[in-house]
Amino acid sequence: MHRTLKKTLFAAASATAAITLTGGAVAFCGFYVAKADTKLFNKASKVAIMRDNNRTVITMANDYQGDLKEFAMVIPVPVVLQEEQIHVTDNAIIDHLDAYTSPRLVEYFDEDPCTQYKYREMAQNASAIEEEITVTGSRADSLGVTIEAEYTVGEYDIQILSAAQSDGLAQWLVANGYKLPEDAEATLGSYIKQNTKFFVAKVNLEEQAQTGLKYLRPLQIAFESPKFQLPIRLGTVNADGKQELFVFGLTRSGRIETTNYRTVNLPTGMDIPVYVKNEFGDFYKSMFQEQVEKENGRAVFMEYAWNMNWCDPCAADPLSAQELRELGVYWLENGSGGAVQPRRPGPQAQDVYVTRLHVSYDAQTFPEDLVFKETGDKSNFQGRYVLRHPYKGDATCEAAEVYRANLPERFEKEAQTLANLTGWEIEDIRKKMNDGSQNFSPPQPEPWWKRLWGDDGGKG
Repeated sequence: MHRTLKKTLFAAASATAAITLTGGAVAFCGFYVAKADTKLFNKASKVAIMRDNNRTVITMANDYQGDLKEFAMVIPVPVVLQEEQIHVTDNAIIDHLDAYTSPRLVEYFDEDPCTQYKYREMAQNASAIEEEITVTGSRADSLGVTIEAEYTVGEYDIQILSAAQSDGLAQWLVANGYKLPEDAEATLGSYIKQNTKFFVAKVNLEEQAQTGLKYLRPLQIAFESPKFQLPIRLGTVNADGKQELFVFGLTRSGRIETTNYRTVNLPTGMDIPVYVKNEFGDFYKSMFQEQVEKENGRAVFMEYAWNMNWCDPCAADPLSAQELRELGVYWLENGSGGAVQPRRPGPQAQDVYVTRLHVSYDAQTFPEDLVFKETGDKSNFQGRYVLRHPYKGDATCEAAEVYRANLPERFEKEAQTLANLTGWEIEDIRKKMNDGSQNFSPPQPEPWWKRLWGDDGGKG
């Protein structure tokens, strides 16, 4: 089946979107306040990858906005995919996974220092944790392009292509209405040398209308391959600036890490000024950019790594077994018929380890596709930032005096930490601390003579 195509199409701005066509834990002693999810970034792509040995399920959430008839996506894939290996799922599942693993802001409130509450122990716990044309098959053959398979899955028309040479594939794409950016041919050629196939998807408008949806749902592909990698280079060919990519790895062995780029833990566990509660989005973006610059733009940052069983604190409820199964976690079944086990109340072993990686990339800093490995590391990690509200009561014991005397040093340390994390000017930080909720004036002790004569000075 050879479908009529519009001359101008647009490639999805997903992480794998390839061608742009036009244009053990201690209980948590505080509470979760806010999360830094992917909505903070305008060019954020989300990809979930289930990996178990050679089995892989990739779920690609597109952030495409525009006329759906102008949408198209080209993705390098290692094998020819059969129709049953392609699926469409719901955005809500990826959104849930995003919310669950997002860096978070938590807060504590100091207790009465006279109770000698153990701040140090609390601190240690916090730190640990769019003229129509038709191209026939013979034309494709003459260009060395083979249409291996064609399907309609959900609202998408999909073709699986193989090619003998990059110029033939480029000509085929152009003849089919795709407008290629400069340098795309060279990048296509590098994939062809690896015997890579190409997954081409565009919207079937009739099918899309039947869904009643105003957005595109995530596409999923399942396959087996010894290669554990994510193609990102085609997405950089005509990118306008850096792209933000969030990868959610689902395994049962432990964390996933990149092997061809440094995987770096995001700074975590720091105490920062309480006024950041109202500026958490700005804080997180500035902090992340500062870390990217420190690594010369060439690192992959780990923002979360934890068993799906539980979290401390949770920025959202853990995903259900049904949601995890939809994302490819096939081993969540019982022994009697493959039914997904219902989630029981309270902590339980889901046998799914989730890793959240964040990459800010372009063609210069990330010239290679991301190559991953499964590790056996099941240690817990989350990006977490702590607000500690000072006690403002009238405590008058000796411990309270010591506590208040130490507050200026504590506030200055928080200011310095915030400046180091974000690159913000220290004087601006201090001013906000003094003007905002962190301004703290300890109560003045009662004059000693009042204890002698009372308020009237003995005149009454």
